[in-house]
Amino acid sequence: MKAFHFKDQFSSQLLHETVDHPNIEVGFFSYYSGYHHKHDFVECARYLHDKRKDVDKLIIGNYCSIGSGAVFMMAGNQGHNTNWLSTFPFYFQANIFKSAKNGFVKAGNTIVGNDVWIGSEAMIMSGVTIADGAIIAARAVVIKDVEAYTIVGGNPASVIKSRFENKEIEQLLIMKWWNWKEEKIKECMPLICSPKIEGLWKYWNKNKKNLLD
Repeated sequence: MKAFHFKDQFSSQLLHETVDHPNIEVGFFSYYSGYHHKHDFVECARYLHDKRKDVDKLIIGNYCSIGSGAVFMMAGNQGHNTNWLSTFPFYFQANIFKSAKNGFVKAGNTIVGNDVWIGSEAMIMSGVTIADGAIIAARAVVIKDVEAYTIVGGNPASVIKSRFENKEIEQLLIMKWWNWKEEKIKECMPLICSPKIEGLWKYWNKNKKNLLD
């Protein structure tokens, strides 16, 4: 598996080969297409530059596509407590405001499932879970969880439509093709690269004992 760098034609970064950060976990074949913004994927995960171990993680599954300039707002609320009378982080100036409290609250891990497509300059807020097969439109601001195989867009992001019928989504989530052996995925390219789920469903029912490592 070759990791393309910005000097290459595709300007894509294969994340499981190139990202080395204690707060970022990435599955196989997920990539960042950074041609327009021309920066490393780690720059997309805000507030993780100092590799602090006390902040939440960004967890990305297999076969995800992430567009240029996408942003993952990490590290919780950065000390802005919305339940207090003021959201100002006085604690950051504790030498002046000596009795200030630290308003930092963890938001939980930000999780991107498998086979998720995140459009250019989309912003994912802390603690959000994007389920398998979802699509995030360009420049969408995602402030809450996104269901499997759902397309969302806008600010704040709202549901545009579901990609498939409920029964088909159930079948896709049962098959979990992104966890199959690589050779089996290659074998099923004509079925995966198709709008008709029944073909892959028949293949899965016939071969499911031999699909996983």
